[in-house]
Amino acid sequence: MSDFLRRIRNSKKEEVEIIETIEEHEELLLPIVKENQDLQEQYDQIMFFYESGINQITAKLQILNNEFKFSNDRNPIENIKSRVKSLESITNKMIDKGLPLTMNYMVKNLHDIAGVRVICPFISDVYNVANMLVNQGDISVMKIKDYIKKPKANGYRSLHLIVMVDVYFSDHKSQVPVEVQIRTIAMNSWASLEHQLRYKKEREFTKDMKKELKVCAELMSEADLRMQKLAEKIPSFE
Repeated sequence: MSDFLRRIRNSKKEEVEIIETIEEHEELLLPIVKENQDLQEQYDQIMFFYESGINQITAKLQILNNEFKFSNDRNPIENIKSRVKSLESITNKMIDKGLPLTMNYMVKNLHDIAGVRVICPFISDVYNVANMLVNQGDISVMKIKDYIKKPKANGYRSLHLIVMVDVYFSDHKSQVPVEVQIRTIAMNSWASLEHQLRYKKEREFTKDMKKELKVCAELMSEADLRMQKLAEKIPSFE
């Protein structure tokens, strides 16, 4: 078992923090935008760097998946999606945190601006894909949140990683923070349906509805575990 897997499986904490703050990472060389620029202009300028980080992570995952396609009977990745947070979402989060509305504060304090979501068939695939990704030499792990081992109160399950990935530009190398969420098909189905139910904030969401949602999460988790046990009975499944 790798140090990465051993660390998250043996930890008694929900969150394993590897690097205390993003400022401590010496090679984080995102552009320092001018404070007198319009917020939208600042956003447009810096999103290129975050999108470049997403492209790097996505390419790595696709290469791993293609490798398994040719060397194994199945793929550990079902789907890959990515996004950068919208200006509205970033603004709301910074207001919630009480931060000044500048891109420089955004870079230093928000680590999930660039996001990649990986959907895997089985629970074991989640950890194996994470392991293969973070063991690459140009990726370092900042933070781990294992919501599979310790689900959120509402039943949400997923493995979250904040990683720094090397991106090479014409005249320098930068390390860009990217949030990688890895979950099973069942976990993603629950999260997607839960999001649909909560999409309109003005809708009333009662305690009974929240309780029912959590029951659904437990049912899907039980199905995940059963499917995992079935998979482990198949010789050379991994």
